[in-house]
Amino acid sequence: MVTAHFTQLERRGEALAMLRDQLFQLPARSPFYADLFAEHGVRAAALETLEDLTRFPLTTKQMLRDSQAVAPPLGRHAGVTMSEVVRVHASTGTTGAPSWVGVTRRDAAAWTEMVAAGLRTQGLNRNDVVVHGAGLTLFVGGLPFRDAIEQIGATMVPIGTGASEKAVLAMSRLGVTALHSTPSYARYLADYVREKLGRDPREFGLSKIIVGGEPGGGEPAFREHIATEWGAQVTEGLGNADMAPLLFAEEPGAAGMRFVGDSHVLAELIDPDSGEQVHPEPGATGELVYTSVDRQCCPLVRFRTRDRVNITAVTADGVPLLRCVGRTDDMLIVLGVNVFPSAIRDVVQAAYPHTSGVVQVVLPAPGPRVDPPLQVDVEWGDEPGDLKELARRLERMIRDRLSVSTAVALVPPGSLERSEMKSRLTRVESGNGQREAVGRLRPGPE
Repeated sequence: MVTAHFTQLERRGEALAMLRDQLFQLPARSPFYADLFAEHGVRAAALETLEDLTRFPLTTKQMLRDSQAVAPPLGRHAGVTMSEVVRVHASTGTTGAPSWVGVTRRDAAAWTEMVAAGLRTQGLNRNDVVVHGAGLTLFVGGLPFRDAIEQIGATMVPIGTGASEKAVLAMSRLGVTALHSTPSYARYLADYVREKLGRDPREFGLSKIIVGGEPGGGEPAFREHIATEWGAQVTEGLGNADMAPLLFAEEPGAAGMRFVGDSHVLAELIDPDSGEQVHPEPGATGELVYTSVDRQCCPLVRFRTRDRVNITAVTADGVPLLRCVGRTDDMLIVLGVNVFPSAIRDVVQAAYPHTSGVVQVVLPAPGPRVDPPLQVDVEWGDEPGDLKELARRLERMIRDRLSVSTAVALVPPGSLERSEMKSRLTRVESGNGQREAVGRLRPGPE
């Protein structure tokens, strides 16, 4: 059978043995999985090959939320008591309510191993000095990355978010070579340097921009903009708060990210509608699903990430490479056409410097279904030219590339929200009325 797993052949035997041990122990450790396996009539003995994992049910984020609601703090799926947990992280998702993720000492060591493998893949080494421009609180892109950077032997400068002036000071004084942050912050910091300080970001001599935590690092125009602003190579990584902070990472110059978590996690690709596995070959698209093989706290089986990815290539040694195009939670459906707000941003970014590259999709009500034309606010840039013609041009570009009808509203630079963490690419604005097809020009903030 053709496998839909990302685990390489030489590791499959070890992964199978570890997974079998995990599944045999799981019902006794986790009332959640004891009930779920019984409901679906499946037992650990059903797993004879990795392909047999499809016999086991998928786990969703809502299941975990429900599990924690009835058995706080960590849920019926926790697997260990709180006395064995050395750290707690959280993810928020669309409801905003935190979903708690506990890690034991062994889990934390596994996370460090996977994140370090990913950062090494992205080119980080012990000679680098890294400004860490991501949250150091509950965010899994914080403390676990600190641990991994220190394990590699690189110098970590823990700036966090909300302190751009300190990031600039560090870059000026400490010989910083790399920035680790979300793509949004990499652009935000470049804008801060130009607009607040009147300096060129390339003056600081950074050679590596390592991004993750949201789509953007793989969007061609958005990525090229960040690389040009900093004069540095940009690589991206992809993780998941419930499974591990970094599971896919991009080697510099590669066509996509490769799986780096197969010592501790199995990854599958599935059709998000049918749930059937999809073979990871070039051109394939689907949703990532993860299974932990040695997790102590919060061990998950076939966890649906809602991360929608495209397989961009397969290397000579059979490794699939991918790009994340967005979360299925964020996807909009316009007359049957699936569109991700991040894809709209990339089209608009390609028109820089006529636009600033900052966009927001304005929804009359929460998606995913939206009647055309899709309303898009776009900031004009330093060289906008004729604004009505620019709006018409952007509408044509979006229609030609994404097959979606839009009504572009041009707004002054600085009008739309910017973030030092993750950009909010949509907003709900009920009762906003019909906008002109060629664009609505709005004043900037007073």
